Amino acid sequence: MKLRKLTLTAVLTAAALVMFVLESQLPPLTAIPGIKPGLSNIFTLFAMQALGPGWALGVLLVRVTLGCVITGQGMALLYSLTGGLFAYAGMLALRRWFSGRRLWILSVFCAMAHNFGQLCAAALIARTRAVWYYLPVLLPAAILAGALTGLCTQLLLQRLGRAGLLPAGKKQEEEANG
Repeated sequence: MKLRKLTLTAVLTAAALVMFVLESQLPPLTAIPGIKPGLSNIFTLFAMQALGPGWALGVLLVRVTLGCVITGQGMALLYSLTGGLFAYAGMLALRRWFSGRRLWILSVFCAMAHNFGQLCAAALIARTRAVWYYLPVLLPAAILAGALTGLCTQLLLQRLGRAGLLPAGKKQEEEANG
C-alpha cells in the first residue's frame, strides 16, 4: 500500500510540475501582475484528499522547489513556498469541514491563504507594509482561481472514486460526500 501511495505521489508531483512549468510560460491573463490560475494546485489538493497530509506536503514542496529551479525563477521560490505553506496550513485546518461537494470552498480559502502568505513574504522582503494595498486586488482573483482548481479536483476525485481508482478508504468517503 505504501508503494502504491508513493507511486501515486510521484505521478501527482510530475503532473503538478508540468502544469507549473506550462503555466509559467503563459502570457499574463490580466494586466495585474502575479495573477494566474494556479492549476498545479489541483494536484496538491488531490493528494491531500486521496493520500493524506504528509503526501500532499511532499507534492507541494517538490513542485515548488523544482518548478522554480526549472523555470529559473529563483526569487519566486520564496513567494511560492511561503504562499504554498500558508495554503497547506489552511488545507489542514479546514479540510474536515470542506470535503466532497464542498471541496471547492476549501480551495477558495487555500487560494486566499496563498495570496496572504505571498504578501507576507513581499512585506518582509520589501520592508514595507504598502504591499498590503494589493490584497483587495488579489482576493477576487484568488476566489476565482480557488473555485476553478477546487471544482477540477472535486470532479477528479468523484470520477476516480466511482471508477475504484482511489486508495482504499477514500473511494467510500468520496461516494458518501459526492
